[in-house]
Amino acid sequence: MYFRDKVSYQPLPLPDRVGLPEDEARAAAERFRDYMRKRHTVRDFRPDPVAAEIIAACVEAAGTAPSGANHQPWHFVAISDPAMKAQIRAAAEEEERAFYEGGAGDEWLKALEPIGTGASKPHLDIAPWLVVVFAQRYGVTRDGHRYKNYYVPESVGIATGFLIAALHHAGLSTLTHTPNPMKFLNALCSRPDSEKPVMILAVGHPAADATVPAVAKIKKTLPEILTLCEG
Repeated sequence: MYFRDKVSYQPLPLPDRVGLPEDEARAAAERFRDYMRKRHTVRDFRPDPVAAEIIAACVEAAGTAPSGANHQPWHFVAISDPAMKAQIRAAAEEEERAFYEGGAGDEWLKALEPIGTGASKPHLDIAPWLVVVFAQRYGVTRDGHRYKNYYVPESVGIATGFLIAALHHAGLSTLTHTPNPMKFLNALCSRPDSEKPVMILAVGHPAADATVPAVAKIKKTLPEILTLCEG
């Protein structure tokens, strides 16, 4: 949090300790790994409603993420209103058509081919919730004083990861969507110019006939993503 008045460092005793013995820690880490392996990005949602309290709790979990100078430079707008979702879909599909009709290079389109994406985005209508993630490029106090935020992309990326994990923990599926440009979301969501929309998360339960691209199950092996430098 940013405080315009002068504040000083005041250490507090660590309020929570969640340490585990090594054998329990290993088991817990492996359980969490296996549970996260069950997380899948889906494009086929059921329209069944999801309680707003569930979304709010997941956003609260995202709000516990670390951030540069603890400025917490993020804001989440959760939308279930059908008219707003329809506007988002219409604007997103307009941009997507331009993308798939020549805006993207051949290499990019080739990379997307095994994912099976296209300009049509019905999930933006069907999913019961769309969560728009905004990055606060700078902050403004209530009296109009502007202040700098630090490590904004990194901080918002971590918080978004927390959110996706929390939604999965609540038994929900998500789809990340990044139409470009997304400036229309500021006006639609009544957010200030100091904030930049970076992502839309479609959130809900997967449809009975939901599928995932086969290539999505191909993950890099542990040696490809981890280097251990042990002493």
